[in-house]
Amino acid sequence: MKLPDGPKSSSWFQLLQWIADPLGYMETNFQRYGDFFTVHWGNLYPEAVFVSHPQAIQTIFTADPKLFDSGRGNGLAKILVGETSLVLLDGFSHQRQRRLLTPPFHGERMQAYGDLICTLTKQVSCEWKIDQPFAVRESMQEISLRVILQAVFGLHEGPRYQELIELLAAMMDMTASPLRASMLFFKFLQKDLGAWSPWGRFRRRQQRIDQLLYAEIQDRRRQNDPERTDILSLMISARDEQGEGMTDQELHDELITLLLAGHETTATSLCWGLYWIHYHPEVREKLLQELNSLNSNPDPSEIFRLPYLTAVCQETLRIYPPLFLTWPRILKAPLQVGEYHFDTNTTLLPCIYLTHQREDLYPEPKQFKPERFLERQFTPYEFFAFGGGNRRCLGAALAMFEMKLVLATILSNYQLVLSDNQPIKPQRRGFFLAPSAGFKMVMTGKRVHSEHPAEPVASSI
Repeated sequence: MKLPDGPKSSSWFQLLQWIADPLGYMETNFQRYGDFFTVHWGNLYPEAVFVSHPQAIQTIFTADPKLFDSGRGNGLAKILVGETSLVLLDGFSHQRQRRLLTPPFHGERMQAYGDLICTLTKQVSCEWKIDQPFAVRESMQEISLRVILQAVFGLHEGPRYQELIELLAAMMDMTASPLRASMLFFKFLQKDLGAWSPWGRFRRRQQRIDQLLYAEIQDRRRQNDPERTDILSLMISARDEQGEGMTDQELHDELITLLLAGHETTATSLCWGLYWIHYHPEVREKLLQELNSLNSNPDPSEIFRLPYLTAVCQETLRIYPPLFLTWPRILKAPLQVGEYHFDTNTTLLPCIYLTHQREDLYPEPKQFKPERFLERQFTPYEFFAFGGGNRRCLGAALAMFEMKLVLATILSNYQLVLSDNQPIKPQRRGFFLAPSAGFKMVMTGKRVHSEHPAEPVASSI
């Protein structure tokens, strides 16, 4: 059958638009074509359909997973995460791997990381100097990296830990702008012309990271310590119905996936959270009042349950979700979605950003309004920052837990202001939607803990 209408420009030009200005590309096409539109991105996706109507999203998320070739749809990520990563698997292999990976992210396990997240946040933020601007992304990236390395990898201070911190931060920064991100989308740019070339540098860092991770996996297998509670140790001990565990390659690829999906998205969400909280003083004051309602040393689970903090995090993930789209789904059999009957091999792209910007769901969608999440319960097809169906992010609960604890720890201990009150624009950073480079804040004082609302101990600038 005929696919939905969409932009008529060449596939090459459309892909360039998608890389350089993803929000403009999506919004222009949504305004022109509506809830469904077909895009052409050359060899990447010759024909793919953006979907942003909640009922259509529900049809896709609740359909039998056997209808989709989702792993094949994620081929673009293979160069980053490896071929045995969960995101590239389908069918039995996907089910097996997901079952093995689920227990470490169970709620009770997650709670064990609460104190660690708060401690690591304080370690990084204590380096801020009063009245001196600091780069927000660098700080949030360091916090999320430390959480990943200690809670997920089980690595603590030492040469391997320090080298990984430096290598991973450098590798992430290689796709920090739309121009640099082009390497991920165009095969002809993925040429190793030596250590001086962009792709050559990227590959050498990637190879060194691989060496360090495989060494850690082998060390951990030899130690075989049942008392360890980090996620890597739990992954090593996990067994399927046949009593088989994950291979070294599977462990490596899942660690890299968790690193990319968990570190970069969480750092980005924390940057946006700090920006919106301080761009709207009334939001900051409401949050401080809620945090001050707790005792001076609250349990992380108490912080996690705070309703206004939860709403602030949800609204942060709504207005600029780190990922524009869920994982692509390539149909293996025809499927009726809304008024359209899609044929085999059609690629469906449930669009997080456009759904989160719908005025019928979120009046004044460009405005930051946490209250909307207190006034209404949204369905998993109206708000789905972590994807949906059998491809929903396994680490969603840990990501929300970390986001709440980091923001609460910073707000409870530091008085911050934006270094510039000009609105921050979003831009592509690799596969993600991040605040534009150069976003800075200033610490104007530390907060005094008492039974009463905190006061800054240093004068504001």
